[in-house]
Amino acid sequence: MSTAVSPLAPLHVPEMPAIAGVRLATAAAGIRYAGRTDVLLVLLDEGTAAAGVFTRSKCPSAPVEWCRAHLKKGKARVLVVNSGNANAFTGKSGRDACKFTAQIASRAAGCKPEDVFLASTGVIGEPLKAQAFEGVMEGLVARAQAGDFLAAARAIMTTDTFPKVATATAKIGKATVTINGIAKGAGMIAPDMATMLSFIFTDAAISAPALQSLLKDGAGDTFNAVTIDGDTSTSDTLMTFATGKAGARIARAADPRLKGFKKALHAVLANLSALGGAGLLALRGLCRL
Repeated sequence: MSTAVSPLAPLHVPEMPAIAGVRLATAAAGIRYAGRTDVLLVLLDEGTAAAGVFTRSKCPSAPVEWCRAHLKKGKARVLVVNSGNANAFTGKSGRDACKFTAQIASRAAGCKPEDVFLASTGVIGEPLKAQAFEGVMEGLVARAQAGDFLAAARAIMTTDTFPKVATATAKIGKATVTINGIAKGAGMIAPDMATMLSFIFTDAAISAPALQSLLKDGAGDTFNAVTIDGDTSTSDTLMTFATGKAGARIARAADPRLKGFKKALHAVLANLSALGGAGLLALRGLCRL
């Protein structure tokens, strides 16, 4: 994480409202640097739908493989994200680290390991010492509370020079729903997405298949429309979680009641992808005000 803030950093950081069914906590586990906040835990209420799109690299990281394997059920209870180590090109030890992390997180949160989603960012090719999570996991679960999405965005930064957050609201029928997103910036971006992690949370009641369709469509001209240096990342992860706390449940992405939600989701995705790419462009001197 750079100490010099990009000149492209936004002058205004939006207020990020709490979202029903989402609780967050961060900690310093010493993944790579002592005393630096490097772990984010998100607790999601039972019934939360999950969707995701990931790197097209033929050498995906262990967390990407873990998420793909468990996304088929379309539900989530926990998200654990670490910075400092990408757990990529780590073979069996990387897969074991994912399994271990999911097990300790599920025990602390009271759910199944397959309901835990994982993401890692940082150096590639070094084994991730997942035992570091064991020292902070129970404390993270105990402290988790609705609210501080800005702290969550800071916890997943690597070469970023500022935290990246976005929020929007929309109407679904008579219900007003909120969409909050966080991201870490990008360095390797091709053919799609980036060395970028991004997580979107909403209280909307949308089925997992519908959410998956909306996310895939929304990523097309946002996250998948950015390129910097022609390199493909191992770790690209964009996930959305819908807790279902607001409004009537919607099963189909084509439901006309989702018109405003689609627009708001697209705005959040566009904002985060632009912020993610801009931070690294400025760092490399490729973009100026």
